[in-house]
Amino acid sequence: MSIIHVVSVSGGKDSAATLLIALLRFGKHRVRAIFCDTGNEHQAVYAYLDYLEDLLGLPIHRLRADFTERFAVHRARLEAIAAGGPDYHPTAKFQWTVERAAQAAALMHPTGNPFLDLCLLKGIFPSHGRQFCTEELKRNPAVEFQMDLVDQGYSVVSWQGVRRDESARRRDVRRFERIAPRMYAYRPIVDWTADAVFGFLAQHGIAPNPLYLQGMDRVGCMPCINVGKSELRQIASRFPEHIQRIAEWEKLVNEVSRSGKASFLFSGGWERIHERVEWAQTSYGGRQYDLLSDLEEPSACASSYGLCDSGVAA
Repeated sequence: MSIIHVVSVSGGKDSAATLLIALLRFGKHRVRAIFCDTGNEHQAVYAYLDYLEDLLGLPIHRLRADFTERFAVHRARLEAIAAGGPDYHPTAKFQWTVERAAQAAALMHPTGNPFLDLCLLKGIFPSHGRQFCTEELKRNPAVEFQMDLVDQGYSVVSWQGVRRDESARRRDVRRFERIAPRMYAYRPIVDWTADAVFGFLAQHGIAPNPLYLQGMDRVGCMPCINVGKSELRQIASRFPEHIQRIAEWEKLVNEVSRSGKASFLFSGGWERIHERVEWAQTSYGGRQYDLLSDLEEPSACASSYGLCDSGVAA
């Protein structure tokens, strides 16, 4: 029975180390690398994927969720409401009006950006309590890719760069488990530390994603809906175009949402992204501006992992 090892690559340190381990153990002919593109990524992530492909001599398959069919269904429903049909969510806090449904129906067409398209369909942005982006933009495309291999007669081992010390939710994650017939999950670095990961990559001549040297704690969406205060401040300072992009997305999603109150970083209120950036400039408690943040140079090396001091940035 043939086994294919599928490694989910994000552009971050953990998945890069996981991919290298898989290649060292099984070789290129038995390994498939995939990247689930959310559409909310920094250009440095795509450049780093190219770097890994060139360095390791292995293609990284880019996967993107496609919501075209769902758009057609949702648009038809909105058109029915706009024509005087009922709103089938009678218990919802906000109801469609005929005018708002007509406006949303006219705008309800795919943009080609998976993250934005998903938010347009939902009429909201994901949040810590409703993190539908991970399932729909990352998990589902990866599972579909792996199920295609199973249908071709292979058994699949899904390699995941997960560490137990990342969060309480991952503290008890298993190293190896069966997840479906002829499908298994393997997490080779569950008991590694971040320092061990960076050290392993350096040992094999693999540079870290440069975003780690620019104040980012993690590599993925730019920004992630779970972004911390200091990281949001770094993003606003170094990559203001990403903040502006989110502001434009907020405007689009609000134009097709039932409530008109969608915000990218929901914190119990309806603050827009520029308001959250303003809050990120304040000290603890959000009442006074952090004067020390003005001393941070956008071009200076900044790493929460100590990479600037270790010589990695040189």
